[in-house]
Amino acid sequence: MATNIQEIFDSASKSTIFKNKSLLQANYKPEEIPHREVQIKQIASILAPVLRGEKTSNLFLYGKTGTGKTLSIQFVRDELLKRSEKNDDLKLRIEYLNCKLKKVSDTEYRILAELIKKLGGTIPTTGLPTEAVYSKFIEIIDSEKQIIVLILDEIDQAVKKISSDFLYNLTRLNSELSQTQICFVGISNDLTFLEELDPRVRSSLSEEEIVFPPYNAIQLQDILNKRSQVAFKEGVIEAGVTGLCAAFAAREHGDARRALDLLRIAGELAERNASKKIMLKHINEANEKIEKDKILDVIISEPKQFQLVLHSIIKLHEKQTGPFFTGDVYNFYQDLCSRNKMEVLTQRRVSDIVQEFDMLGIINVRVISKGRGGRMREIKLAIGKNIIEKAKEIIKESLDYV
Repeated sequence: MATNIQEIFDSASKSTIFKNKSLLQANYKPEEIPHREVQIKQIASILAPVLRGEKTSNLFLYGKTGTGKTLSIQFVRDELLKRSEKNDDLKLRIEYLNCKLKKVSDTEYRILAELIKKLGGTIPTTGLPTEAVYSKFIEIIDSEKQIIVLILDEIDQAVKKISSDFLYNLTRLNSELSQTQICFVGISNDLTFLEELDPRVRSSLSEEEIVFPPYNAIQLQDILNKRSQVAFKEGVIEAGVTGLCAAFAAREHGDARRALDLLRIAGELAERNASKKIMLKHINEANEKIEKDKILDVIISEPKQFQLVLHSIIKLHEKQTGPFFTGDVYNFYQDLCSRNKMEVLTQRRVSDIVQEFDMLGIINVRVISKGRGGRMREIKLAIGKNIIEKAKEIIKESLDYV
């Protein structure tokens, strides 16, 4: 057995497939961002006045996962900071915060504490009144004449856990500052996020909005071809591989991150199988692995309430011949909780969980306008039969009574 393991280690010591695998990782920042020139120019033109020491309009970027929002704003940020270094009279700070990170998005206090830390200050992780934390934040940022741009990524996650009031408080900070001017860039994967905000918050936050459309299959293939030239050894990719990768990702909301993950995992599978080339079958295997791993891992790890809502959606999918809506899911879920003597969450919280399913690709949610009757969210299950069956097994084993 030890000899077999040593042989595996020996074969893995030198990759036959990859030249630089890190170029396919999610945290890699390319020097160029293909097919986002229009959005990058828009961001640059909106934020350019900071180079004159002027506050700009607040900006909101939204689009599905993997459409280049974060890459684009970070690219512009880096260019702005390079340019500002040439001007001794300008003090420009641009700070990025991912609001989805654990121990950041839970409370207004923690978000402010993290921002204070990024700006060079210190504050206890708990224990102070929120007003005192705001005062500390204002004291730090207003200590000298400067322009501050705060980039708040996945801002919708923080609003779901806290409320939109903290956004309103942040956007009103300039009225309390004497030396510093501060502006915000919000980023969200949730296309309906802005519609659901309090109107006063929306008008303060999103003075300018830029939509990032999904990449199409041709754009995704171009991205993959450029990245694969430097990530893989020459001649290891079989014809049609990047095209199939792109087709899978285009079907999944044009997600470039997913396309790169597919190609990377396909390369890893080829290497494990001692294949000298990445073949079409490796892409299919990688796609199945990503689908299964992502969805089933989420279902296993999430709380019972999450599983109850998903169980309700699956049952409605199996029972209904036509479309069903968020209200139908909540009614089924309520009945399920009552029958099993479980706590019933509010309709708002269940709606948030449904939105999370949409973000994860477990369901597709389509907003349908009813005119004066408001909006309804039509729900369709977006996972295959084999995953549905495995999901049902996991939920049944976890809940033991549905």
